[in-house]
This record gives sequence, C-alpha cells and structure tokens, in this order.
Amino acid sequence: MPQKILIVEDDAINVKFMKVVLTRKGGYEVLVSEDVAEILQLAASGTVDAIIMDISLSRSSHEGQKVDGIFITRLLKSKPETARVPVILATAHAMFGDRERFLAETGAEHYISKPIHDPDLFLGEVRRILPLPA
Repeated sequence: MPQKILIVEDDAINVKFMKVVLTRKGGYEVLVSEDVAEILQLAASGTVDAIIMDISLSRSSHEGQKVDGIFITRLLKSKPETARVPVILATAHAMFGDRERFLAETGAEHYISKPIHDPDLFLGEVRRILPLPA
C-alpha cells in the first residue's frame, strides 16, 4: 500500500509538478487540499503519512479567518492527534535565516524552497522525511 502525502498548495502548476513527481517517480499516493477542516481531519485520521505545506496560501481559512501555512502547521503541531504527522514547509520565502525561523515557528520537520524545478532533488528531500518502506 503506497504511502500518502497531502499537498497543501494554492498554485495549480506547483500542485501538478509535485503530484506527478511524487506519484510517477516516488510511488506515493497524493491528496490535495487547501481546506483547513479537511487537512486536520486527514491528519487526525491517520490517512496521510506526511504533509507538504505551502506557507503562502491565498484561499485557506479557519473559523472565518484567512490563514497561511504557518498557522495551519502550528495548529497541526498543537494537537496530540495530528502532531505526529511530519510537515515539510514549501515556500518561495528563501531569504537567509528564513528556513531556521519557519522551522522554529511552526515545529515542522523540514523545509523546501521554491520554485522546485529538479524532480530528483525534490523527491530526495521528501524521502528524507518519508523514506520508502523496506
């Protein structure tokens, strides 16, 4: 049974690229959502093995408030039933010090800077967090 990765991303081109690489080259099953309630439900249910989280989301909201990937990751990490799901932050915010700051602020396990162009490099970064089962 393939491992499942949830992509939380608002850019259709990024979603398509990640999905193709993860399914065709990586052998993962991929789900996509920007709906915070659905993200929390999938994480709590044990349906997903890891989450790739865009930091800058344009269409996500929680309890009537517009939220970004930092908020959603903090929310995931604050709940015992979702804290165990590894989160990989994906962002174009790649200034010096951003990686450390975003990881410290959110409790996420890993960080990938965008744009992502190299499929093998992307897959390698994902496998650091979610290696293929033996």
